[in-house]
Amino acid sequence: MDRAIRAFLDVLVIHQGASPQTTRAYASDLAQFRAFAQDVLSRHEPLTPGSVQSALIRDFLAARDRKGEKKSSLARKLACLRSFFRYLVRVGELEVNPAEGVRAPKLPKHLPRVLTKDDAGALMEFPGPPQRDFLRDRAILETLYSTGARVSELVGMNRDDISRSEGLVRVRGKGGKERIIPLSSVALEALATYQSQAPNVTAPPSRRSSATAAIFRNSRGGRLTTRTIARIVAKYSRLLTGGMIHPHTLRHSFATHLLDEGADLRAIQEMLGHVSLSTTQKYTHLATDQLLSLYDRTHPRAVSVTPTNETVKQKGSR
Repeated sequence: MDRAIRAFLDVLVIHQGASPQTTRAYASDLAQFRAFAQDVLSRHEPLTPGSVQSALIRDFLAARDRKGEKKSSLARKLACLRSFFRYLVRVGELEVNPAEGVRAPKLPKHLPRVLTKDDAGALMEFPGPPQRDFLRDRAILETLYSTGARVSELVGMNRDDISRSEGLVRVRGKGGKERIIPLSSVALEALATYQSQAPNVTAPPSRRSSATAAIFRNSRGGRLTTRTIARIVAKYSRLLTGGMIHPHTLRHSFATHLLDEGADLRAIQEMLGHVSLSTTQKYTHLATDQLLSLYDRTHPRAVSVTPTNETVKQKGSR
């Protein structure tokens, strides 16, 4: 079993270009399943892929569920096992994928949080001269909201990825896939101002080639990390809402605001780098939900259901 797991992880990295985060998560899930399966079957007999049946996978997921693991985490573990056993079928070590018939746990539907257009605009204006690194921080916020890029993609942006003449930026997404995204004139201006006044800091020799190419760098000259970007967004969002938002909120806001303004769903899919259109379609539900909420709040004859007694009251009837 250990040999099969190592071979599968090698395929993920070398042939499928899986990210380090995905590889670590799959390695952890498979190690967890191997330990569980070995304990259930027998500690004295070697665990082999052929000894795994669908019932064992269901028992594993049920055990993790009893430990309070999130439904999303259980779904990822099942997806990992399906991929692993599918690989073993493909290379001829198994005839049937035992995970194929196992049903994934039903996930709750959570609509992503989205800023209003006014709040998004206000957030861009918070970094100002009193704050240290305000030019960099404003360029970060403008670029996140202008492109809808993932925070990992923002961190990986290099200076030569930006074409000012065309108003475009190249980003490297999941699996190393590249895509081209438009940059707003405001974001381009924020980037140009930041780059023209950024201090010329020399990075350590071990990271010099990567850091000097990076757009966003820290005070020591190194490439910013995703954690640092998250702290920057949180810092200014607390000024805006009193709470904390994640960089991904700006990605959700980017997509929803484009859709509100009539952008084509396929174009949004391309800019976000979604493989499946169904992933992008959640923004249509979000836009509808916001539209209904707005109507309910503002129309004089809108109706709402009182949660306590389910009675319908007309608001603002005259």
